[in-house]
Amino acid sequence: MVAMSNNYWDDEEDDFDTEVEQQEPTGNDLIKKLRKADRAKEKRIKELEAELGGFKKQTVERTVKEILEQEGVKPSLAKYILKDLDSDVSADSVKNWLIENGEDFGYEPSREASRISDEDRQELRNQDSLTQGAITPDRGQDLEMRIANASSQEELERILYSQ
Repeated sequence: MVAMSNNYWDDEEDDFDTEVEQQEPTGNDLIKKLRKADRAKEKRIKELEAELGGFKKQTVERTVKEILEQEGVKPSLAKYILKDLDSDVSADSVKNWLIENGEDFGYEPSREASRISDEDRQELRNQDSLTQGAITPDRGQDLEMRIANASSQEELERILYSQ
């Protein structure tokens, strides 16, 4: 048989006990808690910064490897480029590095004279010829002034036929 204790106390006494436990902390206790919270936040910030640094490093490595693959170079060359370029990684900086140091690794830049197609080249020529003969606002005003100031029929015909 199990003996049961008979504890009969008033609920009022329970309330008194909990009030004592819920007293406000003193100034020193608050400072300790604030310092502890601050240390926890600092630790979390360091963890997040380390994680962010890892993500940045992975992104830069991936970017360099993609650029190298586009240039037809082995992606394993990225470790040498990353040592030299540090944080300044862009397509141009990687290509410039390849031009400067690529010979050491057997890389020769492609020697494409021009990337403009023949159709584009012809269109550029057409635009050039149109703009050469076009009347700009200055020339239009000059022409109006010369026509208005023409003193004879012959001078007026010379002005019109010269255009």
